[in-house]
Amino acid sequence: MSYLEFGYFSTFKARLQLLKMPTDTKKYIVIIAILIALFLVYNYIIYTNEGYTAKVELSPMAMEGQLLWQKNNCWSCHQLYGLGGYLGPDLTNVYSHPDKGPVYINAFLNSGVKTMPQFHFNESEKEAIIEYLRIIDKTGYYPIFDASIEPSGWVNIKYKYED
Repeated sequence: MSYLEFGYFSTFKARLQLLKMPTDTKKYIVIIAILIALFLVYNYIIYTNEGYTAKVELSPMAMEGQLLWQKNNCWSCHQLYGLGGYLGPDLTNVYSHPDKGPVYINAFLNSGVKTMPQFHFNESEKEAIIEYLRIIDKTGYYPIFDASIEPSGWVNIKYKYED
């Protein structure tokens, strides 16, 4: 055995062997590096684009309703735009539904049903939740049948009350 095969020099020698990769492996590393660079450029363009701005802003009352929605964990049973629990109905368009509306929502918030507990909201809290559901209803339709996807990845949906 030579002097170079012991201690630090033996690990150095092993490191040198790793640098002598086959040509195919080097090609794959270059391809992966290019893909990562493209991914980073694409994400930079998408997330620094000023083209998208939210069209709906919540009023102070609707924000209070949203906080009550979150505080009482309404997501665990109900859905908005198909996201949430499955025990209760989707409430995306409950405000504008011809057989429902604010009176219907208020009745359920007052009494609850077998599967929905009675939360004992006061009148201002009920009004806030109803206002939150009104704003949600105003943003669009669920399920969405009339939508288009831009090349940038953003989805354009048809809003109910576009100006």
